[in-house]
Amino acid sequence: MTLRDQVNARLKQAMKDKDQDRLGTLRLINAAIKDQAIAQRMNGDDGPGINDAEVLQILGKMTKQRRESVRAYEEAGRIDLAEREQQEIAVIEEFLPRQLSETEIGAAIDEAITATEASSIRDMGKVMGKLKESYTGQMDFGAVGPMVKDRLCAGG
Repeated sequence: MTLRDQVNARLKQAMKDKDQDRLGTLRLINAAIKDQAIAQRMNGDDGPGINDAEVLQILGKMTKQRRESVRAYEEAGRIDLAEREQQEIAVIEEFLPRQLSETEIGAAIDEAITATEASSIRDMGKVMGKLKESYTGQMDFGAVGPMVKDRLCAGG
């Protein structure tokens, strides 16, 4: 079952359960996936549609946006809105793979550096590309970037 099918199945279940908060978030996810599919078709890509990797990217982006909103709401003292965003994050994360630990992230970075034969900071794009290809949805690339940079600077 594809991620898109899983979202649709949980959307139907939320309708049956009359869970309005969950339903709203699932509809947002579904809309984002449909928007991406429409954008692909408008760009002339008549392929099989959205694949799971693309759905993971969409979900990762949605999670990141909501985390930024939580931070902004908390700074503004709007705890009620921050909690609502946290609830949306929890629903979105149900579809994301398990997040890697610090140790696993370090090993993945080392593996990507070896696989791309990166030797200096100029190779950072190759390393990040390899990580995104293999670990989309499993790590925060905003936090991983500086770690890659540190390793490449130390090694090069």
